[in-house]
Amino acid sequence: MNILVCIKQVPGTTKVEVDPITGVLKRDGVDSKMNPYDLYALETGLKIKENNGGTITVLTMGPPQAKEIIKEAYSMGVDNGVLLSDRKFAGADVLATSYTLSQGVNSIEDFDLIICGKQTTDGDTAQVGPEMAEYLNIPHVANVKKIVEVKKDSIEVEMDMPDTVEIVEIKLPALITVEKGIFQPRLPSYKKKVETKDRKIEVRSLNDFKDKNEMNYGLNGSPTQVERIFPPEVNDKREMWHGNSDELILKFEDTLKKLKFI
Repeated sequence: MNILVCIKQVPGTTKVEVDPITGVLKRDGVDSKMNPYDLYALETGLKIKENNGGTITVLTMGPPQAKEIIKEAYSMGVDNGVLLSDRKFAGADVLATSYTLSQGVNSIEDFDLIICGKQTTDGDTAQVGPEMAEYLNIPHVANVKKIVEVKKDSIEVEMDMPDTVEIVEIKLPALITVEKGIFQPRLPSYKKKVETKDRKIEVRSLNDFKDKNEMNYGLNGSPTQVERIFPPEVNDKREMWHGNSDELILKFEDTLKKLKFI
């Protein structure tokens, strides 16, 4: 089985500056890590490979330094890695990101299953996976909490719905997005890190895509326009009150009234 896992490099800190003109995060020079939700997608792919055989390829979009998370994936047992990197991809919203990734998938060899994490910690939209599937015209299932059975031409999974758990079977090729906790992610192996330190990472740009129209990528291909984005204000104001219980209760009640909470 050929498995494709989508991963993303996200800021490893909450102290990230915002470009005042484009409204996007300034990622250059910021400590980064693999999106935590993608670790569950990786582990799901590795478990399926261990039980059913096959290969795992990871796909990510980002600047050249995003190679680091592909190297991390190699040290966990992944076979191949592809980085989509081009300045024309910069500033993409959810729709443009999904389209770029789908074009990247089409540039890769045939696959049976695409696995994505539920969402990313820098965007939190949980929309990229399903939108990719729509662009690829393949069936998809979100909120997968359990892999029930992998068959030759289909996969059976449990979906975590708001009030129920549904079991569905979809034909391959297909895409699933997995919930946090579907499996416990393994730690990177130092032995595998040494063994794969020279393993090739393929880097592909817009020129490698079938659709080379720049207006479909990055800021040009993003229908979402950000009016204003700003970091939250830090409020560390505090007061220390002294008195007996009756005095403190009255003080607390008076404060709540002033703040118009009551």
